[in-house]
Formats: sequence, structure tokens, C-alpha cells
Amino acid sequence: MQSAVWNSENEGPLAGIRICDFTGQLAGAGATKILAAFGAEVIRIENPSNRGKWDILRGVPPFVGSNRGLEAGGAFNNHNAGKLGVTLNLREPRAREILEDLVSISDAVTENFAAGVLDRLGFGYESLKSLRENIVYVSNSGFGATGPYKSFKSWGPIAQAVSGLTFSSGLPDRPPAGWGYSFMDHTGAYYMAIATLMALLHLRKTGEGQWVDIACIESAGTLHGAASLDATVNDRPTRRKGMPNSNRSQSPAMAPHGIWRAKGNNEWVSIAIRDDNDWEMFAEVINQLWAHDERWRRLVGRLAGESELERLIASWVQEFTKFEVSEMLRSAGIPCGAVLKPIERIEDDRRTEKLWVEVEHSEVGVSKVEGLPLELSETNWHLSRGAPCLGEHNSYVLGELLGISKSELEELAELGVI
Repeated sequence: MQSAVWNSENEGPLAGIRICDFTGQLAGAGATKILAAFGAEVIRIENPSNRGKWDILRGVPPFVGSNRGLEAGGAFNNHNAGKLGVTLNLREPRAREILEDLVSISDAVTENFAAGVLDRLGFGYESLKSLRENIVYVSNSGFGATGPYKSFKSWGPIAQAVSGLTFSSGLPDRPPAGWGYSFMDHTGAYYMAIATLMALLHLRKTGEGQWVDIACIESAGTLHGAASLDATVNDRPTRRKGMPNSNRSQSPAMAPHGIWRAKGNNEWVSIAIRDDNDWEMFAEVINQLWAHDERWRRLVGRLAGESELERLIASWVQEFTKFEVSEMLRSAGIPCGAVLKPIERIEDDRRTEKLWVEVEHSEVGVSKVEGLPLELSETNWHLSRGAPCLGEHNSYVLGELLGISKSELEELAELGVI
């Protein structure tokens, strides 16, 4: 494998691996960010003629501080920390030649366009193999590159709906709520990173490349868990008619189990009573006469009167802040947690401080981006460089790696090739 000689992030277990990266948004860009964090040299390709808009997140809100413009998009900068960036206008023959040279010194090509886009650009798997026989090609689209849905176009909520997740989230007799915007991208990114690593491991062991085809709707299917089994075996929908609290636990049955409003403005706390022992401790901690009622001592009684029990708990919780409730119950061994708002999760909660790291962006300056929720004792991940500005690393990648002279780079920039 070619050595990645410049990347300052490149002290991890993936040092020496080079990725030619066409990914965008989160489902793709989130995957290659993980690879970059562990030391891979990820070279992100963008198009100078449309101001980098292969990735629609570039330059759009949310912004950090007073920064605005093409380089200030918060989501883009978060998803692309640790990467290098070059610009190539693939309508130009010279740009296509440059990309061919870059592929020939790369271990993998990654993309999350709709199926067939890279083929139409002339850089599908067969073309890539002609440039480097053992290339690893990883494509990640909403509906995959094969099968009856391959021509479908997707955005996160679309794949979420087709996967069945949208229906599974919502209140009875109300329209499906969905899972936000968008778990498909997060899950798809994780699976793409894992699949890329497995293909690179196979390459290292055997010298053989391959095409890895990923569909976000299939990644989404892994989030259904027991709900799919329940529907298949017992013919039961995932949302039960008449259930007033969608946070109740059905499998395994627990009661009480849900989210309660605490003291303050829009403050909430989560409580889960797993069994009768938990309830006994809960009753002692809250010290309310009703909590010692005989009918609540066993799960069957708590399930039978769950709505009434939830109202009683609500009357107790509202007298305290979410952190007071959490501290009281957790100190007794009862599962409980304050529902954190974004600013609390990022700035105030020491339990999650390692999930946020400061990086240096060439234009935005120092800002925080998401880290990775894991830690390796000997070869941990590392991020210190912000996302690349448009074409920021043309001189290094095209000049030093590919040997294009400074004068030619200047000429190519003037002509709009790079």
C-alpha cells in the first residue's frame, strides 16, 4: 500500500491507507471521517465548478459563531474533520487524467451517490479496476446498486420510511412520527466504515480488491430488533392501538418505564423500573405513602394500573429538577437519567466530554466536532484538523503526491480544471 506521508492525523492503526473519497452528507462522509480519525489519509474530491455542491451541506446552516459562507457549514465541517480536500472538474479531460492517477495510488474509492452516478462519470467499478486491479470500491446508497429498487433516489427520511422505521415511531391514532433527521445516515455510516475496514483487511491479507455495495434501507432494518420478530411471528404491529405512552416497555414488560416532566421549563427525566426489587427501592427513595400500596409491589399490579401509576409518579417528579431525580434514583441503583438538551450534552456533561473534540479549521478557527464513542488503549483515534476548505490541499495531493508542477497547477486553476 502507498504510504500517506503528510497527514498529521496519521498516527493510528490505519496509517498508510489512502482513500479517494467522493462521499457527502453523513451516510458516506461519516464513514470516512471514522477512517480518518484512525489515521487513514482520506482525500475528499469536490467539484470547483459548482462551488463544492456535490455535498449539499457545504456552506449551509447551522453555522459556528459569526462565520458564514461556503467554508462555515457546521454539519459539513463536523462530518469531514480530519480529511484532505481537492477539487477536480470531471468535465475536463485533464481533471479526469488526474483522478485516474489518484485512484492508481489509492487503496479504496468511497462514494454515496445514487446507484450508477460514478458509472456515468466514467469511474464505475470496472473502470476503477483498470486503473488499479486490486482497488476496494465502496458504494453506499439509499437503495443499493442492485435489486428492484436500485433506480430509486433517496434522502434520509425516504429510506427511513421504506425501511419501516417511520411507522414504528409515533403515538396511537396519530401519523407516524419517524426517527428524526436521520438515523439512516448515522447507521449507514457505521456499516460503511465497518465494511470498508473488512475489505481493506482482506486486501492486506490476500492482495485482492472488491466492490462493497451498501443500501441504507438494509442498514435501517437492523434497528428494528425484536419488533420485526414480533410482527412476523405474532402478527402484531409495532405500535399498539390505545397505548397512551409510547415510552412504555413491552418486551420485556416493565412498569413504570418512561419519561416524566421535571421541575423547570421543558425539563424531563427518564426512569425505568426493571423488576419488583427496583420498585421496592424506588418506593423507599421517594418516600410517598401511595408508593407502598400493596397493588404496586408486583409487576402484574403495576401493569394493570400503569396509567394511574404514571400520573402518581408525575406528581412526585415535578417537585424536583431532572438532575435531583436522577441523582436520588441512581444512587439507589435504579436506572434513571436526566434528558439532556444539546448544550448540556456538549458543554456541561463530563460523561460525554470525550465525544467532543476541538479541531483547527483554516477559516473558521477552533471549533468542536463530534468525536467517536470508543477508546483504544494503544491505537486510539485522533482528530485535530478541521474539514478541508474547497481545494485546500490541491498543492499537496496534486503537487507532491502526483507530481504536477506548481506552474501547471496555477494554469489548471485558471482554466477551472481544479
